[in-house]
Amino acid sequence: MVAGATGLVGREIVKQLRADSRIGQVHCLVRKPSGLAASNCTEHVVDWARLEACESLAAVQRIDAVLIALGTTIKVAGSQAAFRAVDFDAVLAAAEFAQAKGASRVGVISALGPSKSSPVFYSRVKAEMEDAVRALGLVRTVFARPSFIEGDRAALGQVDRPGEGIALTAARLFNVLIPRKYKAVRAADIASGLIAASLQGSGVQALESGELWKPHAA
Repeated sequence: MVAGATGLVGREIVKQLRADSRIGQVHCLVRKPSGLAASNCTEHVVDWARLEACESLAAVQRIDAVLIALGTTIKVAGSQAAFRAVDFDAVLAAAEFAQAKGASRVGVISALGPSKSSPVFYSRVKAEMEDAVRALGLVRTVFARPSFIEGDRAALGQVDRPGEGIALTAARLFNVLIPRKYKAVRAADIASGLIAASLQGSGVQALESGELWKPHAA
């Protein structure tokens, strides 16, 4: 199951899962029809506050693993409460729903430097989300903590994030000077890292941004 299947990283996750011979079926959770449906990919239009109300999703007999790429910004969401509803409530709801369907593995896109003591609301919510998902006690729990994400948001109809734009410009100009842990990471690399870590092993793992980053041609 993929929650946040239409986002920058979510689409890459779906693309890679559909091409993975180990995966029989991918269930994509979306807020509105997106055109992702295919022979090995089922689309479910959901209300994040009432996942069980989606009849097609409720009819799924078993989920083995869930990958969650839900996320917004306070500016886009409109308020701290609206941001938390996505980055905490919806993430936890997806993980709990999948667990109830038998999932033993969860992978979540978090963020660089989550901290419950941070003065930054964004970082505190990410830390609280990680604690809540970790507390579910699944066999395997993975948090990917990318720095800025490199990808074409405009092509997906998403609002540009100024911070990412600045980081990507700096990366192009001063790439060799930027520490690996702060380099912008391609969406495809985040997706492949999360998939690989989530579908093998056991226990809890945090994939830091430097581990997700891979060099590539300019």
